[in-house]
Amino acid sequence: MPLRRFGRPGLIGLAARTAVVAGTASAVTGAAARHQQQRAQNEYEQQQYQAAQQQAQIDAAAQQAAAQFAAPAAPPAAAPPSAAAPAGGDDLIAKLQQLASLRDAGVLTEDEFAAAKQKLLG
Repeated sequence: MPLRRFGRPGLIGLAARTAVVAGTASAVTGAAARHQQQRAQNEYEQQQYQAAQQQAQIDAAAQQAAAQFAAPAAPPAAAPPSAAAPAGGDDLIAKLQQLASLRDAGVLTEDEFAAAKQKLLG
């Protein structure tokens, strides 16, 4: 008949219990770290998606602005020539300033700027 020990566990029982507690703590910590890493990855991907959407909107606006300046401007047919000269001069300066600001903002390249300016002046 085997002897049973009552009371506190022996050295082997204590070591086994410690191993179980340590293993459980390690598993829980690892799962929490994986969950936190996955959440951070999802947030990063969401931010990248939003940045790409904003960049697409900026690109579309830039293309629209470039197309507006690339389209040939129709001269006003009904306006008298004497009245059109001063207004056209102010309008020309405003358009050149607008082209320069688009170039400075990086919307237009130097070549696009030069072509648009040549259309306005020529």
